[in-house]
Amino acid sequence: MRQPRADAHEYAITWVGHSTFLLQVNGLNILTDPVWSERCAPVQWAGPRRRVPPGVPFDDLPPIDVVLQSHDHYDHFDDWSVRALARSHPAAQWITPLGVARRLHSRGVQRVTELDWWQSCQRDALQVTCAPAQHFSGRSPFDRNRTLWGGFVLRVGQRTLYFVGDTGWHGDFPEIGRRCGPIDLTLMPIGAYDPRWIMKPVHVDPEEAVAAFQAVQQARPAPSPVMVAMHWGTFVLTDEPVDEPPVRVRAAWRAAGLADEQLWVMSPGETRVLL
Repeated sequence: MRQPRADAHEYAITWVGHSTFLLQVNGLNILTDPVWSERCAPVQWAGPRRRVPPGVPFDDLPPIDVVLQSHDHYDHFDDWSVRALARSHPAAQWITPLGVARRLHSRGVQRVTELDWWQSCQRDALQVTCAPAQHFSGRSPFDRNRTLWGGFVLRVGQRTLYFVGDTGWHGDFPEIGRRCGPIDLTLMPIGAYDPRWIMKPVHVDPEEAVAAFQAVQQARPAPSPVMVAMHWGTFVLTDEPVDEPPVRVRAAWRAAGLADEQLWVMSPGETRVLL
């Protein structure tokens, strides 16, 4: 992590855990799906519990400029974290799919931009496009799919980054590459996939994650694209062994003939720089 900001021409990413990253690009500090709570659940005395602490303590965060909120599920939209960020970083611009702004405003967030799929917005030198995903939304049995979900493609300086969010396999991966590429770095979910008969529509497995990365790249290839593994190892949400996703994704990566150095399986708190 760079304090308080990365160099204006540097692209540094730090994994906090699950789908939470600190992206420090072109002098901006950007958070994705901020979750610092001990449990990802409606209450903090039940539900999936953290296996590892956040890689960056909340109070150590640098000044946050932008927060990307992909959807409203508890393992991505955390009540405590949203309220804490609203208090500690009130000037941050939140960007989210349609319908989620109401939830953010009710927790004290002041600046929210909602996007439909393929819509874009601008913050200084940063352009953010909401990308399609195959998932669902809702925080109770009574509000299913009343808000949109999606990923985000960030174009800043000379680089393009793709935060996939939560998704199953879908046919728009090539179109995302065609419209938004070439994409230099992709933050791709690899966990929470078993049993497949339940999870396949909404979460890619490691092999599908590699195929999705390739589909995006084939449309408009980047010179040396990187895939970063996320959405694994922090919370036990499904049936697969907790340490299985990185083993399978490395095997699928090598089977596809891709270079080892272009797959980043990071540790919580680790910072890497896109060269």
